[in-house]
Amino acid sequence: MMSPASKLGEMNIETIAALLMASLIGVALGLLGSGGTMITLPVLVYVAGVPASQAVAMALVVVGGTSLAGSVMQYRRGHFDVRVALLFAVTGMIGAYGGARLTHLFSQPVLLTVFSVIMVGVGVKLFQERHEIEQAASQGPARCATVGAVVGVLTGFLGIGGGFLIVPALVLFGGLDIKKATGTSLAVIALNSLSGLAGQLRYVQFDWWMALAFLAAATVGMAAGVATKGRLSERAIRKTFATFVLVVGLAMAWQNVMTLLR
Repeated sequence: MMSPASKLGEMNIETIAALLMASLIGVALGLLGSGGTMITLPVLVYVAGVPASQAVAMALVVVGGTSLAGSVMQYRRGHFDVRVALLFAVTGMIGAYGGARLTHLFSQPVLLTVFSVIMVGVGVKLFQERHEIEQAASQGPARCATVGAVVGVLTGFLGIGGGFLIVPALVLFGGLDIKKATGTSLAVIALNSLSGLAGQLRYVQFDWWMALAFLAAATVGMAAGVATKGRLSERAIRKTFATFVLVVGLAMAWQNVMTLLR
């Protein structure tokens, strides 16, 4: 069997295409702040040819690594609340570790069908206009802990960051303004991804070289996205990316539902 290093070293057309798409995922993250990692799993499965159970674990490396880099940048800008981040992350990490078990209880078509449904939901949400949200009153640590756990389970189960859920939860239940919620969510995602990855490693081994190459490409793309943010219309970018997410999600749903019905 070919080693991970030699497999990556071949740099076949599928690997090159996957890495180019990883950089575009990073660009989307840098420009929009969320939603980009939703494409990581489909790229790994359908472009790089990685089995879904392994792709979830690899996606956690990419999601966690890019979120960690982003959270450091946001911390330096003051868009970060350590107390709320820890409150959400404590239960989120427990949920992510447990959620990793769910990945291996379902067949690949079922796993990808669930993922595609969430993709469609995210695509619809990305179409909505982005408005500043007024700071909401904190609704107590118990509510924050519950929401954190639910997002954590999704992270461990499907390898998604869940920023589309965490940001509104931080505003509504954590009492943060939108800027601090965006920055704080990245730290929560990074910690949840680390815990989810630890859970995944109990059940599956994967190509670390490809995962790290994917992470590097996404990080470079994110830096480029941050650098160009403000020069491009966020609304146009968001609509274009939302369309892409919806198309991919619907295509995945159709393919995998048809597989299940056979």
